[in-house]
Amino acid sequence: MQKLFVSYRKNCYLTLPNHPNMNPLFGTCKWLIFSQLLISTLVCTKVTSQKDSTSGRGNKLDHFSLAFTNNHSAYPFSSFSELVTGEWHPGIEIGTGFNWSVRKKQDWYQEFKLAYFYHQFVQHGIPLYTNFGYRYKFSKHWDAQAGLGAGVLFSIPDHKRYKLNREGNYEAHNKVRLQGMFVFNVGSGYRFALDKKHPLEAFVTYQQRIQTPYVPSYVPLLPYNSLMFGVKWRM
Repeated sequence: MQKLFVSYRKNCYLTLPNHPNMNPLFGTCKWLIFSQLLISTLVCTKVTSQKDSTSGRGNKLDHFSLAFTNNHSAYPFSSFSELVTGEWHPGIEIGTGFNWSVRKKQDWYQEFKLAYFYHQFVQHGIPLYTNFGYRYKFSKHWDAQAGLGAGVLFSIPDHKRYKLNREGNYEAHNKVRLQGMFVFNVGSGYRFALDKKHPLEAFVTYQQRIQTPYVPSYVPLLPYNSLMFGVKWRM
């Protein structure tokens, strides 16, 4: 199947030819995403409620995070510098998570995130997702991490959309659209105030996000590059 990239107002969309067999594919993708979120939520609930036989503690949520973001729709991994020097499409993200495994030099972790961003003339986006990742600790202060995740995105168009009704007239049709999303994250953090009850960590994260299906008939994939600056409070 031939792929074609189309650019509009500096926004990048991945388009595929319209085909009647595409709609079942998008439906399957949504069900897979919902299933992944449901399984992750159930696993998180079960893990946090279970008690360890030796310490009396489970893998409980161990932090709260707050980040400010800039979001560009562009080819994957193509607009890192423009996220700092280019247009501003602001957002905010909150999150929490826990560690599946903690070692001296490495951790395996899972996080749960809720965000909002505004892309002028395109959409207001509300992502809700989880990601699973690996963290390497260079020292007691510095670390680097990478992760993969999936979730849902509530898309509210930032432009007028019209739909032909039964009477043959066009009417406003700006409903919220529930779509799927996949993410890849890489980032680094610096922990300080380690002697306090609730240590802090400043972090920066680069995220590649795929939103699907943006417009099922001709723009099924909408890629986003995001840069996040934030802080974590350890519980």
